[in-house]
Amino acid sequence: MGGKEIQLQIDEIEKELTSVKYNKKTQFAIGLMKAKIAKLKGKAETSASKKAFSYGFSIKKSGHATVVLVGFPSVGKSTVLNKITNAKSTVAAYEFTTLKPVPGIMKYNDANIQIIDVPGIIYGAASGKGRGKEVISIMRNSDLLLILLDIYHIEHYDALINEINEANIRTNKKKPKVIITKREKGGLTINPVVPLKCDVGVLKTIAKELRLINADITIYDPIDEDEFIDVIEGNREYIPSLIVINKYDQYKFLDDVQKKELMDFVSKNHPVIISATDNYNIDELKKEIFEKLELIRIFTKDKIKGVDMKEPIILRKGSTLKEVGLNLHKEFVVKFKFCKIWGKSTKFDGQVFRDLSHKVEDRDIIEFFLN
Repeated sequence: MGGKEIQLQIDEIEKELTSVKYNKKTQFAIGLMKAKIAKLKGKAETSASKKAFSYGFSIKKSGHATVVLVGFPSVGKSTVLNKITNAKSTVAAYEFTTLKPVPGIMKYNDANIQIIDVPGIIYGAASGKGRGKEVISIMRNSDLLLILLDIYHIEHYDALINEINEANIRTNKKKPKVIITKREKGGLTINPVVPLKCDVGVLKTIAKELRLINADITIYDPIDEDEFIDVIEGNREYIPSLIVINKYDQYKFLDDVQKKELMDFVSKNHPVIISATDNYNIDELKKEIFEKLELIRIFTKDKIKGVDMKEPIILRKGSTLKEVGLNLHKEFVVKFKFCKIWGKSTKFDGQVFRDLSHKVEDRDIIEFFLN
């Protein structure tokens, strides 16, 4: 079956899906339709990969984290990139100024954060339009998506999220904890540890449609059928995102309806509002990017030099003493005896830790002692 035939089937089922109201009587039919769509999309992706071009965008990751600017053409991505990094991306008052990815480095709180401006997304990008596949490939390998909107077109947010979802990227969600143990026979058992957002029977219907026939499935998070499909398919990326509304300098030109839509959107989604041309709220944007990435700074201490406050180790929230040690040298892990820590991860300053699994926190000061 070719790509066009598959897409026609997907369109037909999606059309039927939109006409059905969700209730106890229809939940099994809806779950089955969603599973069929997922299976067909999997076939479409396999078909497309066979026909894929051998070229694409190539960006080497650098710095302590990578952020991708996502938005439709002419929302000001290049201007934003130039304002927050050392990049010199071409800026012009027409669409598709950026034809290939442009990286830059944002320095903030001692961290080097790579920001990448990619060509503007267009409708259908997830299915490959406008070199969408290459753009999405970069997005899937990022640590944060910066979703940039034009103050005149807040409605573009839903369209962007749709393209992102179609690309199997889930924003601001954690991967549900579901353990699937396949077996040769014995049928299918689903064991929810917590209350679910849908009927277990619906999940069994979905699993069987996706050819998961013999398995033990233990569910530790309160998931719905869409999240269950994501887990079974297994090719989803879970990436945090930050919404940014640009061109606030033009707020005075909005009509009353546009102003109300903007205020409603801000109240619901809590975006960062900026004007890249006027430098309005640019420092706040940098701060929000740093915090959304959950980066932490760890300082080291030794008896001779004291505390090194100039070059901290940059790690992600949840990192342990082992990761701190490996950033210094593997000997700090291999020959680790104990360490002393001053900071938020301790009960008192100078507390001694002999376990490398201890989680460190932002601005902790650590002194290692080796065998």
